[in-house]
Formats: sequence, structure tokens, C-alpha cells
Amino acid sequence: MEFDTIAAISTPIGEGAIAIVRLSGDEAINIADNIYQGIGGKCLKDVASHTIHYGKIVDPKTSEIVEEVMVTVMKGPKTFTREDVIEINCHGGLVSVNRVLQLVLRSGARLAEPGEFTKRAFLNGRIDLSQAEAVMDLIRAKTDKAMNVAIGQMEGRLSKLVQKLRQEILEVVAHVEVNIDYPEYDDVEEMTHRLLNEKASYIRNELQKLLETAHQGKILREGLSTAIIGRPNVGKSSLLNSLVHENKAIVTDIPGTTRDVIEEYVNVRGVPLRLIDTAGIRETEDIVERIGVERSKKYLKEADLILLVLNASEPLTPEDEALLETVAGFDVIVIANKMDLPQKIDLERVRQLVPKGKMITTSLLKDEGIDELEEAIATMYFEGQVEGADLTYVSNSRHIALISQALQSIEDVLEGVELGTPIDIIQIDLTRTWELLGEIIGDTVQESLLDQLFSQFCLGK
Repeated sequence: MEFDTIAAISTPIGEGAIAIVRLSGDEAINIADNIYQGIGGKCLKDVASHTIHYGKIVDPKTSEIVEEVMVTVMKGPKTFTREDVIEINCHGGLVSVNRVLQLVLRSGARLAEPGEFTKRAFLNGRIDLSQAEAVMDLIRAKTDKAMNVAIGQMEGRLSKLVQKLRQEILEVVAHVEVNIDYPEYDDVEEMTHRLLNEKASYIRNELQKLLETAHQGKILREGLSTAIIGRPNVGKSSLLNSLVHENKAIVTDIPGTTRDVIEEYVNVRGVPLRLIDTAGIRETEDIVERIGVERSKKYLKEADLILLVLNASEPLTPEDEALLETVAGFDVIVIANKMDLPQKIDLERVRQLVPKGKMITTSLLKDEGIDELEEAIATMYFEGQVEGADLTYVSNSRHIALISQALQSIEDVLEGVELGTPIDIIQIDLTRTWELLGEIIGDTVQESLLDQLFSQFCLGK
């Protein structure tokens, strides 16, 4: 497979200590040599692989010195893309790094598309598709647990398990084919319904184990959409500030201060929460506040977790009871706030309205109860689960969908066995299972899907 040479800025745009321009391809070293001036006139093509060299970037047309750099030379195939790779380390800043990139492009490189370096690593066989997707998961990880899951996937933990299952299926399919094509061979064991049932049951159990981790894995990857709701002035914004450990939301004694939705990511005991502080839900004549209330109701329906805040220093109002009845069927934690004031709320009535929800009492003014709340959130989603380092989590929505389809196909195999369907017919569903699992690691995947997946990567990765 032949590719042209690509280049891109691989560090975030803006001011910083250094910026890196990365090249990959057969002409990467020659292109860099065209603009590089080393000590004693040394050429990059003559240096040892995986070494770094001080020098200057010079415009070949004007002989003007553009930058003072350190250039790393990495010759394929022992590189990320399995091609020759050059990394030009220059001073961080918009002007300097862009001037270097423009010289590289003028010297024969093409500007890389988003994710094209990782795509080449996949196409050149260095990593499979699930490992490539884990690269972006690692970049976007917001907690240590999420990072550990991404690292495990990058190291091929999911890939090895999928490949093992595909090999098991392939051996069964090959066994069936031999029985069909060479029935006269007495030394080949006949594939019976009993033997096929044993193999299919094992594969089904392994797929079910993977799907059992899917809910937690998806939370670690994408974050838990968490809506903070309640009447005005019960302490919703104070709760957001306490969880974020920063004054992100305005807190006053005036009801209706929050008129729009405020979003913030926070790490709660390793669980990434996308906190959504909503406008207080009440009837109001204020047109701006009314829009905020409608948005709050919308986020309430879409949230994975609801934190319903009540004022413990007041009796339950009809609005409180309506909210409690609305969230009864959701994952909800009820927070009775302002416990530092004389308690007037009927907590037994709250428990009756939300029998399956958890309840925490807090005084956000005195920073009391936050530890209990964080522990309740963590145990709600990860109670009884081992750490990400010890388990193959399935976190990617695409992988979850494919494993679910593969599980359905293997269920069809077992149903065929139970009904006594001819084995050569059952084999169709078995082959379908093998193909679906192949899509996870990229063995059986369409080019259009590859383009779509890698387009989500950042430029230069």
C-alpha cells in the first residue's frame, strides 16, 4: 500500500513552550532535509533512527532562517504509522509553527486530514480499529478510570478477546465445511448438534460478560449526563459549585437567579459527570426565566442521573411533590439541603414518593454532605465492579451495538440447535457472528465507516 507524505501541527494551537510539526511518509526525511540546516551540514537521511538533532529551519528560496529547532528522526517500520516519521520541535506560538508547516507543505508534503496518522497506523497493520478508536478515548478521558479503560483498549485487551472468539467460531465453521465437503473422511470428528451447542454457549457467555460492562464503560467514556433540578432558591447552583470546587454559578437569595442551563464536567470518585445546573422549575411570568424552565424540563427527560434538590427548612410544596412524582422512574438522588436550619420537610413523604431513589441530607452552606453524595453516585453505577485495570470494559457505542448484534446471531444459532435445524443452515448465523465481531477490530469493515470514524479525530493525530 502506497501513500503520499502528510504533515500537520500535532500540538494544540496557541502559545506554549514548544510546538510540533509531524510528517509521515516515504518522503518525510527528504522533505525535512530540504528545509533543515544542521551543525556541520549533517543531513537527516544519514543519521541513526530514533535520534534527535539540533539545527535551524531555513527557507530554501530565500535562505532566511525561520526557526531554531530540534528534529526527531524515526525510520519505519518502528514508528506509530510504520512509515518514516519526522517531528520538528519548534517554539510554541501561532506564527512560528505555521511558518514551519507552510515550508514543509511547499517542499512536497500534503496537509493531513483529521486522524490520518492514526488511520495510517491502522491501514499499515500496526493497530486494529478498536485500538485506533482508543487513541481518541485516551485523549478525551476525563478521569483516571476512563484513562485506564482507554489504555487497556490501546494495548489490545478487547482486540485479543474478540480475536479469540473469532478464532473459536472459525474453527467450528471450518469443521462444518470439512464435514460437508469430505463426508468420506472417517478420521474427522462429525460436528453434531451437541458439540455445536457447547461451542455456541461458550461464545454467548463471553459476549454476555462483555455487555455486562457496557453501561459502566459507556459512562467512563462519555460521562454521566447529570441534571440538577428543583424549585428556585433551594441550592442547585451551590451544589454545582460544591461538586466542581469552584464558583461557576451565581448564588444569591433571590429566586430565579439561574435562567439558563450551565454545564460543567466534574470527576466524582473516578466517574465523569457532565453536570447540568438547570433553571428553577416553577410557573413564572418572566419570559426569559420561562425559556430556562422549558430547557430544564427538556434536560430532565434526557439525563442519565437526576439530582433533585429540596429545601429541608420548608414544608414540601405542590411543586416539590410534582417533581418527585416526575422523577420516580429515573435514576435519582434526592438531596435535602439547608439542614443547618430548623427542619420542616417531611422526609418520610419524600421516601414514599421516590421509593427507589437514594436520599442525602446536606448543608451546602457549611459544605456538609458532599462526601456522602459523591459516594452515593459512585456506588450507584460501580458498586460490586472491579477496577478498570482488571476488567475488559466495552465503552464504545459502536462496539456495544456490534456485540449486541453478534449476541443475537449466536442466540439464533442456539435456537437452531434446539429446533434440530440442519447444521449447514445454522452455520449461516455462526458466520454472521464472526463477521460482526470482525467489524469491531476492522477485519470486516467498509471504507466509508473508516472515513467517518477517523474524521472525528483531531488534526495531527
